Amino acid sequence: MRIPPRISMLAAATALLPALLAGPAAASAPVRPDRQDVGDICLTALPAQAHDTLDLIDSGGPYPHPEDGDVFENREGILPRHDPGYYREYTVVTPGSPDRGARRVVTGAPEEDYYTADHYASFDLVDHGC
Repeated sequence: MRIPPRISMLAAATALLPALLAGPAAASAPVRPDRQDVGDICLTALPAQAHDTLDLIDSGGPYPHPEDGDVFENREGILPRHDPGYYREYTVVTPGSPDRGARRVVTGAPEEDYYTADHYASFDLVDHGC
Protein backbone atom coordinates (compact mmCIF):
# COMPACT_ATOMS: atom_id res chain seq x y z
CA MET A 1 0.00 0.00 0.00
CA ARG A 2 1.36 3.40 -0.99
CA ILE A 3 1.08 6.17 1.58
CA PRO A 4 -0.18 9.43 0.08
CA PRO A 5 2.55 12.13 0.08
CA ARG A 6 0.53 14.53 2.27
CA ILE A 7 0.35 11.93 5.06
CA SER A 8 4.10 11.29 4.83
CA MET A 9 4.77 15.04 4.93
CA LEU A 10 2.44 15.43 7.90
CA ALA A 11 4.26 12.68 9.82
CA ALA A 12 7.64 14.28 9.04
CA ALA A 13 6.42 17.73 10.08
CA THR A 14 5.01 16.32 13.31
CA ALA A 15 8.33 14.65 14.12
CA LEU A 16 10.27 17.87 13.45
CA LEU A 17 7.86 20.21 15.23
CA PRO A 18 9.49 19.98 18.72
CA ALA A 19 12.92 20.88 17.29
CA LEU A 20 11.48 23.74 15.25
CA LEU A 21 9.65 25.17 18.26
CA ALA A 22 12.76 24.96 20.44
CA GLY A 23 14.66 27.27 18.11
CA PRO A 24 18.11 27.11 16.52
CA ALA A 25 20.11 27.43 19.75
CA ALA A 26 18.48 24.35 21.27
CA ALA A 27 18.83 22.35 18.06
CA SER A 28 22.59 22.89 17.94
CA ALA A 29 23.25 22.45 21.68
CA PRO A 30 25.01 19.20 22.65
CA VAL A 31 22.97 16.61 24.49
CA ARG A 32 25.50 16.55 27.37
CA PRO A 33 27.74 19.63 27.45
CA ASP A 34 30.09 17.90 29.92
CA ARG A 35 30.41 14.76 27.79
CA GLN A 36 33.89 13.83 26.67
CA ASP A 37 34.67 11.64 23.70
CA VAL A 38 36.21 8.23 24.22
CA GLY A 39 40.00 8.35 24.03
CA ASP A 40 42.56 5.63 23.42
CA ILE A 41 45.13 4.10 25.74
CA CYS A 42 47.81 1.51 25.05
CA LEU A 43 47.48 -1.68 27.04
CA THR A 44 51.04 -1.12 28.25
CA ALA A 45 50.10 2.34 29.60
CA LEU A 46 47.43 0.98 31.97
CA PRO A 47 48.24 0.77 35.67
CA ALA A 48 49.33 -2.64 36.94
CA GLN A 49 46.02 -3.09 38.76
CA ALA A 50 44.12 -2.72 35.46
CA HIS A 51 46.24 -5.54 34.02
CA ASP A 52 45.27 -7.63 37.06
CA THR A 53 41.60 -6.86 36.41
CA LEU A 54 41.87 -7.77 32.71
CA ASP A 55 43.59 -11.05 33.68
CA LEU A 56 40.74 -11.82 36.09
CA ILE A 57 38.17 -11.07 33.39
CA ASP A 58 39.98 -13.39 30.96
CA SER A 59 40.03 -16.19 33.55
CA GLY A 60 36.43 -15.64 34.69
CA GLY A 61 37.27 -14.48 38.23
CA PRO A 62 37.04 -14.69 41.16
CA TYR A 63 36.64 -10.95 41.50
CA PRO A 64 37.51 -8.83 44.55
CA HIS A 65 34.10 -7.12 44.75
CA PRO A 66 30.60 -8.59 44.49
CA GLU A 67 29.61 -5.85 42.00
CA ASP A 68 32.25 -6.96 39.50
CA GLY A 69 30.63 -8.36 36.37
CA ASP A 70 27.44 -6.34 36.86
CA VAL A 71 25.79 -4.76 33.83
CA PHE A 72 27.14 -1.29 33.06
CA GLU A 73 24.19 0.77 31.86
CA ASN A 74 26.13 3.56 30.10
CA ARG A 75 23.86 6.19 31.67
CA GLU A 76 26.49 8.81 30.94
CA GLY A 77 26.10 8.08 27.24
CA ILE A 78 29.84 8.30 26.60
CA LEU A 79 30.39 4.78 25.28
CA PRO A 80 28.86 3.71 21.96
CA ARG A 81 25.18 2.84 22.31
CA HIS A 82 24.29 -0.85 22.50
CA ASP A 83 21.42 -2.94 23.78
CA PRO A 84 21.05 -3.18 27.57
CA GLY A 85 23.37 -5.80 29.05
CA TYR A 86 26.08 -5.34 26.41
CA TYR A 87 28.60 -3.76 28.80
CA ARG A 88 29.95 -5.21 32.07
CA GLU A 89 31.99 -3.35 34.69
CA TYR A 90 34.87 -4.47 36.87
CA THR A 91 36.80 -2.81 39.68
CA VAL A 92 40.39 -1.77 39.19
CA VAL A 93 41.86 -1.83 42.69
CA THR A 94 43.10 1.56 43.89
CA PRO A 95 45.91 1.12 46.42
CA GLY A 96 45.13 2.88 49.69
CA SER A 97 41.44 3.44 48.88
CA PRO A 98 39.06 2.41 51.67
CA ASP A 99 36.40 1.48 49.09
CA ARG A 100 36.24 0.39 45.44
CA GLY A 101 37.77 3.67 44.29
CA ALA A 102 37.02 5.35 40.98
CA ARG A 103 38.88 3.10 38.55
CA ARG A 104 37.03 0.57 36.40
CA VAL A 105 37.32 -1.58 33.32
CA VAL A 106 34.13 -1.76 31.26
CA THR A 107 33.94 -4.54 28.68
CA GLY A 108 31.83 -5.09 25.59
CA ALA A 109 32.77 -7.51 22.81
CA PRO A 110 36.06 -9.46 23.04
CA GLU A 111 38.95 -7.00 23.32
CA GLU A 112 36.51 -4.08 23.52
CA ASP A 113 37.72 -2.88 26.89
CA TYR A 114 37.38 0.63 28.23
CA TYR A 115 39.32 2.08 31.16
CA THR A 116 38.09 4.90 33.38
CA ALA A 117 40.14 6.41 36.19
CA ASP A 118 37.45 8.92 37.15
CA HIS A 119 34.32 6.83 37.78
CA TYR A 120 32.75 7.11 34.32
CA ALA A 121 33.44 10.83 33.66
CA SER A 122 35.73 9.77 30.79
CA PHE A 123 36.77 6.56 29.07
CA ASP A 124 39.71 5.31 27.04
CA LEU A 125 39.40 2.38 24.66
CA VAL A 126 42.21 -0.05 25.44
CA ASP A 127 44.42 -0.74 22.43
CA HIS A 128 45.52 -4.36 22.87
CA GLY A 129 48.03 -4.05 20.03
CA CYS A 130 50.51 -1.79 21.78
